[in-house]
Amino acid sequence: MTIANFDGIDAPKRLQTPEEKNLAEKGGFLQVEDVDLRELCELVGTPAYVYSSTAIVDAYRSFEDAFGRNRIAICFAVKANSNLSILSLLRSLGSGMDIVSGGELARALSAGVPGERIVFSGVGKTAAEIRQALDARIHQFNVESAAELQLIAALAAERKVRAPVSLRVNPDVDALTHAKISTGRKGDKFGIAMEDVARLYADAAADARLDPVGLAVHIGSQITELSPYQSAYSRLRGLVGELRAAGLPIRRLDLGGGLGISYGGNTSAPSLAAYADIVCRTVGDLGLELTIEPGRRIVGEAGVLVTEVLTVKHGEDADIVIIDAGMNDLARPALYGAVHPVSLLVGRPGLKRPCRIFGPVCESADFFGCYADLPPLMQGDRLVLHAAGAYGASMASNYNTRPLAPEVLVKGDSYAVVRRRQSIADMLVLEKDAGWFAASGRRKGDALSGIVSR
Repeated sequence: MTIANFDGIDAPKRLQTPEEKNLAEKGGFLQVEDVDLRELCELVGTPAYVYSSTAIVDAYRSFEDAFGRNRIAICFAVKANSNLSILSLLRSLGSGMDIVSGGELARALSAGVPGERIVFSGVGKTAAEIRQALDARIHQFNVESAAELQLIAALAAERKVRAPVSLRVNPDVDALTHAKISTGRKGDKFGIAMEDVARLYADAAADARLDPVGLAVHIGSQITELSPYQSAYSRLRGLVGELRAAGLPIRRLDLGGGLGISYGGNTSAPSLAAYADIVCRTVGDLGLELTIEPGRRIVGEAGVLVTEVLTVKHGEDADIVIIDAGMNDLARPALYGAVHPVSLLVGRPGLKRPCRIFGPVCESADFFGCYADLPPLMQGDRLVLHAAGAYGASMASNYNTRPLAPEVLVKGDSYAVVRRRQSIADMLVLEKDAGWFAASGRRKGDALSGIVSR
Protein backbone atom coordinates (compact mmCIF):
# COMPACT_ATOMS: atom_id res chain seq x y z
CA MET A 1 0.00 0.00 0.00
CA THR A 2 1.39 3.36 -1.06
CA ILE A 3 0.70 6.82 0.32
CA ALA A 4 0.08 8.91 -2.79
CA ASN A 5 0.01 12.57 -3.66
CA PHE A 6 -3.19 13.10 -5.65
CA ASP A 7 -2.22 16.40 -7.31
CA GLY A 8 -3.25 14.89 -10.63
CA ILE A 9 -5.56 11.88 -10.68
CA ASP A 10 -5.61 9.69 -13.75
CA ALA A 11 -8.83 7.88 -14.61
CA PRO A 12 -8.53 4.42 -13.00
CA LYS A 13 -9.50 1.20 -14.75
CA ARG A 14 -13.25 0.83 -15.07
CA LEU A 15 -14.89 -2.04 -13.21
CA GLN A 16 -18.19 -3.75 -13.81
CA THR A 17 -20.44 -3.43 -10.77
CA PRO A 18 -20.86 -1.03 -7.85
CA GLU A 19 -19.53 -3.63 -5.40
CA GLU A 20 -16.44 -4.27 -7.53
CA LYS A 21 -15.88 -0.54 -7.92
CA ASN A 22 -16.16 0.19 -4.24
CA LEU A 23 -15.69 -2.59 -1.73
CA ALA A 24 -14.43 -6.14 -2.05
CA GLU A 25 -13.89 -8.99 0.42
CA LYS A 26 -10.58 -10.77 0.06
CA GLY A 27 -9.34 -13.36 2.53
CA GLY A 28 -12.13 -12.60 5.00
CA PHE A 29 -11.50 -8.85 5.29
CA LEU A 30 -12.73 -5.82 3.41
CA GLN A 31 -10.74 -3.52 1.19
CA VAL A 32 -11.43 -0.50 -1.02
CA GLU A 33 -9.93 -1.20 -4.43
CA ASP A 34 -6.54 -2.71 -3.48
CA VAL A 35 -6.17 -0.94 -0.13
CA ASP A 36 -6.51 -3.09 2.99
CA LEU A 37 -8.93 -1.29 5.33
CA ARG A 38 -7.33 -2.98 8.35
CA GLU A 39 -4.01 -1.30 7.59
CA LEU A 40 -5.71 1.98 6.76
CA CYS A 41 -7.52 2.05 10.11
CA GLU A 42 -4.22 1.56 11.92
CA LEU A 43 -2.76 4.54 10.05
CA VAL A 44 -5.64 7.06 10.12
CA GLY A 45 -7.81 5.81 12.98
CA THR A 46 -11.60 5.69 13.22
CA PRO A 47 -14.07 7.01 12.39
CA ALA A 48 -12.89 7.72 8.86
CA TYR A 49 -14.42 8.15 5.41
CA VAL A 50 -12.82 6.18 2.59
CA TYR A 51 -13.66 6.78 -1.08
CA SER A 52 -12.89 4.80 -4.23
CA SER A 53 -11.75 7.03 -7.10
CA THR A 54 -12.52 4.18 -9.52
CA ALA A 55 -16.13 4.08 -8.36
CA ILE A 56 -16.49 7.85 -8.80
CA VAL A 57 -15.01 7.76 -12.31
CA ASP A 58 -17.17 4.84 -13.31
CA ALA A 59 -20.35 6.42 -11.93
CA TYR A 60 -19.66 9.65 -13.80
CA ARG A 61 -19.01 7.78 -17.04
CA SER A 62 -22.22 5.80 -16.60
CA PHE A 63 -24.13 9.05 -17.12
CA GLU A 64 -22.16 9.75 -20.30
CA ASP A 65 -22.82 6.20 -21.51
CA ALA A 66 -26.54 6.42 -20.73
CA PHE A 67 -27.02 9.51 -22.91
CA GLY A 68 -24.63 8.39 -25.64
CA ARG A 69 -24.69 10.72 -28.62
CA ASN A 70 -27.46 12.80 -27.04
CA ARG A 71 -25.11 15.38 -25.59
CA ILE A 72 -25.87 16.65 -22.13
CA ALA A 73 -23.86 18.72 -19.66
CA ILE A 74 -23.18 17.11 -16.29
CA CYS A 75 -22.82 19.44 -13.30
CA PHE A 76 -21.97 17.56 -10.11
CA ALA A 77 -24.05 18.62 -7.08
CA VAL A 78 -21.27 19.83 -4.78
CA LYS A 79 -23.44 19.58 -1.66
CA ALA A 80 -23.31 15.77 -1.92
CA ASN A 81 -19.56 15.70 -1.30
CA SER A 82 -17.51 18.89 -1.41
CA ASN A 83 -14.01 17.50 -0.83
CA LEU A 84 -11.56 19.37 -3.06
CA SER A 85 -9.86 16.21 -4.32
CA ILE A 86 -13.17 14.71 -5.41
CA LEU A 87 -14.14 17.96 -7.13
CA SER A 88 -10.75 18.00 -8.87
CA LEU A 89 -11.21 14.40 -10.00
CA LEU A 90 -14.63 15.19 -11.46
CA ARG A 91 -13.33 18.37 -13.10
CA SER A 92 -10.63 16.27 -14.80
CA LEU A 93 -13.42 14.14 -16.30
CA GLY A 94 -15.14 17.22 -17.76
CA SER A 95 -17.79 17.74 -15.07
CA GLY A 96 -19.22 21.14 -14.27
CA MET A 97 -20.47 21.98 -10.78
CA ASP A 98 -23.88 22.76 -9.30
CA ILE A 99 -23.38 24.94 -6.21
CA VAL A 100 -25.71 26.35 -3.55
CA SER A 101 -23.47 28.76 -1.64
CA GLY A 102 -20.53 31.11 -1.93
CA GLY A 103 -18.44 28.58 -0.04
CA GLU A 104 -19.19 25.90 -2.60
CA LEU A 105 -18.33 28.38 -5.36
CA ALA A 106 -14.94 28.97 -3.72
CA ARG A 107 -14.41 25.20 -3.51
CA ALA A 108 -15.30 24.66 -7.17
CA LEU A 109 -12.97 27.45 -8.29
CA SER A 110 -10.20 26.14 -6.02
CA ALA A 111 -10.61 22.73 -7.66
CA GLY A 112 -9.90 24.34 -11.02
CA VAL A 113 -13.46 24.43 -12.35
CA PRO A 114 -13.90 27.48 -14.61
CA GLY A 115 -16.79 29.82 -13.88
CA GLU A 116 -18.49 29.04 -17.18
CA ARG A 117 -19.02 25.45 -15.97
CA ILE A 118 -20.67 26.44 -12.68
CA VAL A 119 -24.43 26.70 -12.05
CA PHE A 120 -25.58 28.55 -8.91
CA SER A 121 -28.74 27.00 -7.45
CA GLY A 122 -30.24 27.54 -4.00
CA VAL A 123 -33.16 29.38 -2.47
CA GLY A 124 -31.25 31.86 -0.29
CA LYS A 125 -28.43 33.54 -2.23
CA THR A 126 -26.98 36.56 -0.45
CA ALA A 127 -25.86 39.78 -2.11
CA ALA A 128 -22.23 38.93 -1.31
CA GLU A 129 -22.59 35.47 -2.89
CA ILE A 130 -24.22 36.89 -6.01
CA ARG A 131 -21.42 39.43 -6.41
CA GLN A 132 -18.89 36.62 -5.98
CA ALA A 133 -20.61 34.58 -8.69
CA LEU A 134 -20.90 37.53 -11.08
CA ASP A 135 -17.18 38.17 -10.70
CA ALA A 136 -16.50 34.49 -11.46
CA ARG A 137 -18.58 34.75 -14.68
CA ILE A 138 -20.61 31.65 -13.85
CA HIS A 139 -22.70 29.78 -16.41
CA GLN A 140 -26.04 30.76 -14.88
CA PHE A 141 -28.05 31.56 -11.76
CA ASN A 142 -31.04 29.28 -11.17
CA VAL A 143 -33.43 31.91 -9.80
CA GLU A 144 -35.97 30.95 -7.14
CA SER A 145 -38.17 34.07 -6.79
CA ALA A 146 -39.08 37.49 -8.16
CA ALA A 147 -37.19 39.13 -5.29
CA GLU A 148 -34.02 37.21 -6.14
CA LEU A 149 -34.38 38.18 -9.80
CA GLN A 150 -34.54 41.87 -8.83
CA LEU A 151 -31.51 41.54 -6.55
CA ILE A 152 -29.42 39.87 -9.25
CA ALA A 153 -30.40 42.62 -11.72
CA ALA A 154 -29.37 45.35 -9.30
CA LEU A 155 -26.03 43.70 -8.54
CA ALA A 156 -25.37 43.05 -12.22
CA ALA A 157 -25.85 46.77 -12.89
CA GLU A 158 -23.45 47.53 -10.04
CA ARG A 159 -20.86 45.25 -11.66
CA LYS A 160 -21.70 46.55 -15.15
CA VAL A 161 -22.35 43.04 -16.45
CA ARG A 162 -25.37 41.15 -17.79
CA ALA A 163 -26.33 38.25 -15.53
CA PRO A 164 -27.35 34.90 -17.09
CA VAL A 165 -30.50 33.71 -15.32
CA SER A 166 -32.62 30.59 -15.52
CA LEU A 167 -35.96 30.46 -13.69
CA ARG A 168 -36.36 27.46 -11.40
CA VAL A 169 -39.85 26.09 -11.85
CA ASN A 170 -41.84 24.45 -9.08
CA PRO A 171 -43.82 21.92 -11.15
CA ASP A 172 -46.00 20.72 -8.23
CA VAL A 173 -44.76 17.14 -8.65
CA ASP A 174 -44.31 14.76 -5.72
CA ALA A 175 -40.93 13.03 -6.10
CA LEU A 176 -42.17 10.05 -4.02
CA THR A 177 -39.17 10.34 -1.72
CA HIS A 178 -38.67 11.36 1.92
CA ALA A 179 -40.65 14.50 2.81
CA LYS A 180 -37.51 16.29 4.00
CA ILE A 181 -35.83 15.93 0.59
CA SER A 182 -38.82 16.64 -1.66
CA THR A 183 -38.47 20.03 -3.35
CA GLY A 184 -40.95 20.21 -6.23
CA ARG A 185 -44.38 20.23 -4.57
CA LYS A 186 -46.65 23.23 -4.22
CA GLY A 187 -45.94 24.68 -0.80
CA ASP A 188 -42.26 23.67 -0.82
CA LYS A 189 -39.89 26.62 -0.39
CA PHE A 190 -38.17 25.95 -3.71
CA GLY A 191 -38.90 27.36 -7.14
CA ILE A 192 -41.39 29.62 -8.87
CA ALA A 193 -45.04 28.61 -9.30
CA MET A 194 -45.88 27.42 -12.81
CA GLU A 195 -48.44 30.17 -13.33
CA ASP A 196 -45.88 32.90 -12.57
CA VAL A 197 -43.03 31.72 -14.77
CA ALA A 198 -44.03 33.27 -18.11
CA ARG A 199 -44.60 36.70 -16.58
CA LEU A 200 -41.28 36.71 -14.70
CA TYR A 201 -39.44 35.42 -17.75
CA ALA A 202 -40.89 38.26 -19.85
CA ASP A 203 -39.80 40.73 -17.16
CA ALA A 204 -36.27 39.32 -17.30
CA ALA A 205 -36.21 39.49 -21.10
CA ALA A 206 -37.16 43.16 -20.93
CA ASP A 207 -34.41 43.98 -18.43
CA ALA A 208 -31.08 44.95 -20.04
CA ARG A 209 -29.25 43.85 -16.87
CA LEU A 210 -30.40 40.23 -17.26
CA ASP A 211 -29.84 37.52 -19.85
CA PRO A 212 -32.70 35.01 -19.50
CA VAL A 213 -31.25 31.75 -20.80
CA GLY A 214 -33.84 29.15 -19.84
CA LEU A 215 -35.68 27.16 -17.20
CA ALA A 216 -34.60 24.84 -14.40
CA VAL A 217 -36.29 22.21 -12.27
CA HIS A 218 -35.24 19.98 -9.35
CA ILE A 219 -37.89 17.92 -7.60
CA GLY A 220 -35.96 16.19 -4.81
CA SER A 221 -33.27 13.76 -3.79
CA GLN A 222 -32.89 9.97 -3.44
CA ILE A 223 -35.59 9.46 -6.07
CA THR A 224 -36.09 5.79 -6.93
CA GLU A 225 -39.29 6.03 -9.00
CA LEU A 226 -38.84 7.58 -12.45
CA SER A 227 -42.45 8.63 -13.08
CA PRO A 228 -42.04 11.97 -11.23
CA TYR A 229 -39.32 12.94 -13.71
CA GLN A 230 -41.69 12.15 -16.58
CA SER A 231 -44.31 14.46 -15.04
CA ALA A 232 -41.91 17.29 -14.21
CA TYR A 233 -40.14 17.30 -17.57
CA SER A 234 -43.44 17.13 -19.46
CA ARG A 235 -44.63 20.24 -17.60
CA LEU A 236 -41.31 21.91 -18.36
CA ARG A 237 -41.85 21.13 -22.04
CA GLY A 238 -45.24 22.84 -21.89
CA LEU A 239 -43.64 25.96 -20.42
CA VAL A 240 -41.05 26.03 -23.19
CA GLY A 241 -43.88 26.06 -25.73
CA GLU A 242 -45.60 28.87 -23.84
CA LEU A 243 -42.46 31.01 -23.78
CA ARG A 244 -41.75 30.41 -27.44
CA ALA A 245 -45.33 31.26 -28.38
CA ALA A 246 -44.83 34.58 -26.62
CA GLY A 247 -41.70 35.25 -28.66
CA LEU A 248 -39.38 34.90 -25.65
CA PRO A 249 -35.85 33.54 -26.18
CA ILE A 250 -34.89 30.28 -24.49
CA ARG A 251 -31.82 28.16 -25.09
CA ARG A 252 -31.23 26.03 -21.99
CA LEU A 253 -33.00 23.55 -19.70
CA ASP A 254 -31.49 22.52 -16.36
CA LEU A 255 -33.15 19.23 -15.39
CA GLY A 256 -31.77 18.98 -11.85
CA GLY A 257 -30.64 15.76 -10.20
CA GLY A 258 -31.88 13.52 -7.41
CA LEU A 259 -31.44 10.02 -8.83
CA GLY A 260 -31.28 7.59 -5.94
CA ILE A 261 -28.92 4.77 -5.05
CA SER A 262 -29.41 1.48 -3.24
CA TYR A 263 -29.00 1.48 0.53
CA GLY A 264 -29.84 -2.20 0.76
CA GLY A 265 -33.20 -3.64 1.70
CA ASN A 266 -35.95 -3.45 -0.90
CA THR A 267 -34.76 -0.21 -2.51
CA SER A 268 -32.97 -0.44 -5.85
CA ALA A 269 -31.32 2.30 -7.87
CA PRO A 270 -33.31 3.41 -10.93
CA SER A 271 -31.93 2.61 -14.37
CA LEU A 272 -29.84 5.40 -15.91
CA ALA A 273 -30.83 4.19 -19.37
CA ALA A 274 -34.51 4.51 -18.46
CA TYR A 275 -33.90 7.97 -17.01
CA ALA A 276 -32.06 9.07 -20.15
CA ASP A 277 -34.95 7.76 -22.23
CA ILE A 278 -37.39 9.95 -20.28
CA VAL A 279 -35.18 12.99 -20.84
CA CYS A 280 -34.92 12.31 -24.57
CA ARG A 281 -38.65 11.67 -24.99
CA THR A 282 -39.86 14.69 -23.01
CA VAL A 283 -37.40 17.47 -23.87
CA GLY A 284 -34.73 15.95 -26.07
CA ASP A 285 -36.21 17.24 -29.34
CA LEU A 286 -36.59 20.90 -28.28
CA GLY A 287 -33.21 21.98 -29.61
CA LEU A 288 -32.07 23.27 -26.21
CA GLU A 289 -28.85 22.85 -24.23
CA LEU A 290 -29.57 20.29 -21.50
CA THR A 291 -27.92 20.03 -18.08
CA ILE A 292 -28.31 17.45 -15.32
CA GLU A 293 -27.03 17.75 -11.74
CA PRO A 294 -26.33 14.32 -10.23
CA GLY A 295 -24.67 14.16 -6.83
CA ARG A 296 -25.51 11.12 -4.70
CA ARG A 297 -25.57 8.83 -7.77
CA ILE A 298 -21.93 9.70 -8.51
CA VAL A 299 -20.37 9.54 -5.03
CA GLY A 300 -22.83 7.73 -2.74
CA GLU A 301 -21.77 4.15 -3.36
CA ALA A 302 -18.13 5.18 -3.76
CA GLY A 303 -17.65 5.83 -0.04
CA VAL A 304 -17.70 3.97 3.25
CA LEU A 305 -17.48 5.09 6.87
CA VAL A 306 -15.21 2.90 8.99
CA THR A 307 -15.89 2.87 12.71
CA GLU A 308 -14.97 0.92 15.86
CA VAL A 309 -17.16 -0.69 18.50
CA LEU A 310 -16.67 1.04 21.87
CA THR A 311 -19.01 -0.92 24.11
CA VAL A 312 -21.64 -3.66 23.93
CA LYS A 313 -24.54 -3.99 26.35
CA HIS A 314 -26.08 -7.43 26.11
CA GLY A 315 -29.86 -7.55 26.04
CA GLU A 316 -32.35 -10.38 26.10
CA ASP A 317 -33.46 -9.97 22.49
CA ALA A 318 -30.79 -7.66 21.02
CA ASP A 319 -27.50 -6.10 21.98
CA ILE A 320 -26.97 -2.34 22.27
CA VAL A 321 -23.76 -1.50 20.43
CA ILE A 322 -22.03 1.89 20.80
CA ILE A 323 -19.61 2.85 18.01
CA ASP A 324 -17.17 5.75 17.74
CA ALA A 325 -18.94 7.31 14.74
CA GLY A 326 -21.87 9.52 15.68
CA MET A 327 -24.66 11.57 14.21
CA ASN A 328 -22.18 14.43 13.89
CA ASP A 329 -20.15 12.24 11.50
CA LEU A 330 -23.12 10.79 9.58
CA ALA A 331 -26.33 12.74 10.06
CA ARG A 332 -28.58 10.88 7.60
CA PRO A 333 -29.94 8.27 10.05
CA ALA A 334 -30.91 10.96 12.59
CA LEU A 335 -32.31 13.32 9.94
CA TYR A 336 -34.16 10.93 7.65
CA GLY A 337 -34.27 7.60 9.43
CA ALA A 338 -31.83 6.30 6.82
CA VAL A 339 -30.31 2.87 7.48
CA HIS A 340 -26.92 2.15 5.92
CA PRO A 341 -25.85 -1.46 5.38
CA VAL A 342 -23.21 -2.50 7.93
CA SER A 343 -20.62 -5.25 7.77
CA LEU A 344 -17.69 -6.40 9.88
CA LEU A 345 -14.34 -5.23 8.57
CA VAL A 346 -12.92 -8.67 9.34
CA GLY A 347 -15.45 -11.44 8.89
CA ARG A 348 -16.24 -13.86 11.70
CA PRO A 349 -18.17 -17.11 11.33
CA GLY A 350 -20.92 -18.10 13.69
CA LEU A 351 -24.57 -17.47 14.53
CA LYS A 352 -26.09 -14.05 13.99
CA ARG A 353 -27.08 -11.84 16.89
CA PRO A 354 -29.58 -8.95 16.52
CA CYS A 355 -28.24 -5.60 17.61
CA ARG A 356 -29.11 -1.94 17.72
CA ILE A 357 -26.22 0.33 16.76
CA PHE A 358 -25.85 3.76 18.35
CA GLY A 359 -23.25 6.50 18.24
CA PRO A 360 -21.61 8.17 21.26
CA VAL A 361 -23.33 11.55 20.91
CA CYS A 362 -25.48 12.60 23.86
CA GLU A 363 -28.77 12.35 21.92
CA SER A 364 -31.25 9.51 21.59
CA ALA A 365 -31.43 10.36 17.89
CA ASP A 366 -27.82 9.16 17.50
CA PHE A 367 -29.08 5.80 16.23
CA PHE A 368 -27.89 3.97 13.11
CA GLY A 369 -30.43 1.18 12.98
CA CYS A 370 -31.37 -2.38 13.92
CA TYR A 371 -29.33 -5.16 12.36
CA ALA A 372 -30.04 -8.88 12.42
CA ASP A 373 -27.36 -10.17 10.04
CA LEU A 374 -24.21 -9.55 12.10
CA PRO A 375 -22.44 -11.98 14.44
CA PRO A 376 -22.30 -11.01 18.14
CA LEU A 377 -20.23 -7.83 18.20
CA MET A 378 -17.39 -7.20 20.63
CA GLN A 379 -15.47 -4.20 21.86
CA GLY A 380 -12.74 -3.33 19.35
CA ASP A 381 -14.57 -4.76 16.33
CA ARG A 382 -14.37 -2.50 13.31
CA LEU A 383 -17.47 -1.97 11.20
CA VAL A 384 -18.00 -0.58 7.72
CA LEU A 385 -21.06 1.54 6.96
CA HIS A 386 -21.71 1.25 3.25
CA ALA A 387 -22.98 3.82 0.72
CA ALA A 388 -21.68 6.72 2.82
CA GLY A 389 -20.01 8.77 0.10
CA ALA A 390 -22.86 11.29 -0.24
CA TYR A 391 -24.17 13.62 2.47
CA GLY A 392 -21.82 12.09 5.02
CA ALA A 393 -18.70 14.19 5.41
CA SER A 394 -20.38 17.18 3.76
CA MET A 395 -23.09 17.30 6.46
CA ALA A 396 -20.79 16.54 9.40
CA SER A 397 -20.61 18.87 12.39
CA ASN A 398 -18.66 19.48 15.60
CA TYR A 399 -21.61 18.72 17.87
CA ASN A 400 -20.43 17.60 21.32
CA THR A 401 -17.08 19.22 20.33
CA ARG A 402 -16.25 16.15 18.27
CA PRO A 403 -13.52 16.64 15.64
CA LEU A 404 -14.40 16.07 11.99
CA ALA A 405 -13.34 12.64 10.71
CA PRO A 406 -10.63 12.34 8.06
CA GLU A 407 -11.42 11.63 4.41
CA VAL A 408 -9.27 9.23 2.42
CA LEU A 409 -9.24 8.80 -1.36
CA VAL A 410 -8.08 5.48 -2.80
CA LYS A 411 -6.71 4.70 -6.24
CA GLY A 412 -5.60 1.14 -6.83
CA ASP A 413 -3.21 0.21 -4.04
CA SER A 414 -2.52 3.85 -3.13
CA TYR A 415 -4.34 6.21 -0.85
CA ALA A 416 -4.21 9.89 0.10
CA VAL A 417 -5.61 11.56 3.21
CA VAL A 418 -7.51 14.31 1.41
CA ARG A 419 -8.81 15.85 4.63
CA ARG A 420 -6.85 15.20 7.81
CA ARG A 421 -8.57 14.45 11.09
CA GLN A 422 -9.53 17.72 12.75
CA SER A 423 -8.06 18.35 16.19
CA ILE A 424 -9.75 19.98 19.16
CA ALA A 425 -7.13 22.72 18.87
CA ASP A 426 -8.35 23.36 15.31
CA MET A 427 -11.82 24.03 16.70
CA LEU A 428 -10.76 26.16 19.65
CA VAL A 429 -8.52 28.44 17.58
CA LEU A 430 -11.64 29.97 16.01
CA GLU A 431 -12.93 31.10 19.41
CA LYS A 432 -11.80 33.86 21.72
CA ASP A 433 -12.47 34.80 25.32
CA ALA A 434 -14.77 37.82 25.41
CA GLY A 435 -12.13 39.63 27.42
CA TRP A 436 -14.27 41.33 30.04
CA PHE A 437 -14.21 38.45 32.51
CA ALA A 438 -10.66 38.99 33.79
CA ALA A 439 -11.09 42.77 33.73
CA SER A 440 -14.21 42.60 35.91
CA GLY A 441 -12.43 40.94 38.81
CA ARG A 442 -15.27 38.43 39.13
CA ARG A 443 -15.06 34.75 38.64
CA LYS A 444 -16.14 33.75 35.15
CA GLY A 445 -19.43 32.23 36.27
CA ASP A 446 -20.26 35.28 38.38
CA ALA A 447 -19.46 37.60 35.47
CA LEU A 448 -21.94 35.83 33.22
CA SER A 449 -24.71 35.86 35.84
CA GLY A 450 -24.07 39.55 36.41
CA ILE A 451 -24.54 40.30 32.73
CA VAL A 452 -27.75 38.29 32.63
CA SER A 453 -29.16 40.04 35.74
CA ARG A 454 -28.87 43.43 34.12
